[in-house]
Amino acid sequence: MFSLFFITFVSRITRNDFFICMKYGFDNDKYLRIQSEHIKERIAQFGNKLYLELGGKLFDDHHASRVLPGFKPDSKLCMLSQLADTAEIVIVISALDIEKNKVRQDLGITYDMDVLRLRTEFMNRGFLVGSVVITHYNGQKSADNYRQRLERMGIKTYYHYTIEGYPHNVELIASEDGFGLNDYVETTRPLVIVTAPGPGSGKMAVCLSQLYQENKRGIEAGYAKFETFPVWSLPLKHPVNIAYEAATADLNDVNMIDPFHLEAYGKTAINYNRDIEIFPVLDALFEGIYGSNPYKSPTDMGVNMVGFCISDDDACQEASKQEIIRRYYTALNDMANGAGNDNEVQKIALLFKQAGINSAYRSVTVAAKEKKEQTGCISAAIELADGTVITGKTSELLGCSAALLINAMKHLAGIDHELKLIPQSLIEPIQHTKITYLNGHNPRLHTDEVLVALSVLSTNDENCRKALEQLPNLQGCQVHTTVMLSEVDRKIFKKLGVDLTCDPVKKD
Repeated sequence: MFSLFFITFVSRITRNDFFICMKYGFDNDKYLRIQSEHIKERIAQFGNKLYLELGGKLFDDHHASRVLPGFKPDSKLCMLSQLADTAEIVIVISALDIEKNKVRQDLGITYDMDVLRLRTEFMNRGFLVGSVVITHYNGQKSADNYRQRLERMGIKTYYHYTIEGYPHNVELIASEDGFGLNDYVETTRPLVIVTAPGPGSGKMAVCLSQLYQENKRGIEAGYAKFETFPVWSLPLKHPVNIAYEAATADLNDVNMIDPFHLEAYGKTAINYNRDIEIFPVLDALFEGIYGSNPYKSPTDMGVNMVGFCISDDDACQEASKQEIIRRYYTALNDMANGAGNDNEVQKIALLFKQAGINSAYRSVTVAAKEKKEQTGCISAAIELADGTVITGKTSELLGCSAALLINAMKHLAGIDHELKLIPQSLIEPIQHTKITYLNGHNPRLHTDEVLVALSVLSTNDENCRKALEQLPNLQGCQVHTTVMLSEVDRKIFKKLGVDLTCDPVKKD
């Protein structure tokens, strides 16, 4: 009940005007305009049937919005919505990700659940979702169970199989024993948008397989790639591109200079290893279908215009450096929970050197650790929009994140730090309920409980009301804690739009 009340309250106050805690570095309106123009040109190039591989997230690309401040998470959807009447969506998921219950870190849900979420979101926004393709299939029982589940829901589902030697064995791949073994995905619209919950799902292979299958049936079809990262027009070691490598460290993706583009045009363009490795396959397929390949490089395949819409490079570089550090702590936390591996951590640590940073570059990390050394208590720190750093620590009444939230709201509202917004007489009954009736072990209040208490008090207390009105001003702020937070506190920070990192230390 507390959480529901808080969500409703925040939804109400965030409709008011407030400032965003970030410096914009990206022109979103320009992006929508020139990106849509390029995609329309590519559709016209192939005429009857175009498979558009959509990399990254379509309507909730939070990574892009973090490293390109000003980029809206649903920008791609806004641009593609004008093509909805001629488009259908195919969602791809790897059987390997189903098998290991891979989780989308930004949403905290597994890829198999995200397929259903994506389907619902697309349909609610007017898109036709034609089917789901399970790739990397090799008889996995979990994939069979998932397919049965989807088919019981009336969702067309297809298998695409693991091909030995992929992507280098072109002769096998482009044959009846390669792509020819895959299920043919039936589509009805001129534009087929192929997307997935995350990278490494096999979207490109699905597109290439469909080109092979369509050609067998006498249907002319083309292919294009719509992927935001790496940004081909930025330098190889630009922080935006390094942040992409950090985001995909678990996949061992590596940004590279596109050798095909360099040879064909004498110009440097940035791509990543999987696209470069797969290009000979695409080259052979196009030659088989059309007699020649319309693309001279993997960069040619793309329609990404993000790099031409950066309005403040310094702001984007700074945001990207923060993202690299956040990814590092995420990897450390995963390891502490037994879900990550040392290779991922070590790769991001190497990326630190390329970006010229270390974990101390993140000011809140330093501030939180200094607070812990000074007090001997679990601590937290937040950096506000103007660069002010506020700290908080665990006490008998409050957890470190709850204390931090109160301190930040007081500062923003101009409330005396010594003033107690929530009287002890109100906190103690809540603690009693948690321990006595809910069988809890930690009597300290979490962030959601503190916010509900403030909400109750705000009807008669002007200071509590003023404090709560500052919550929207926390959006985009940076937070670090010296301990891994509970799921409750993590979710509250996510709802507030706060970028959180935690030391890989579990609570006692």
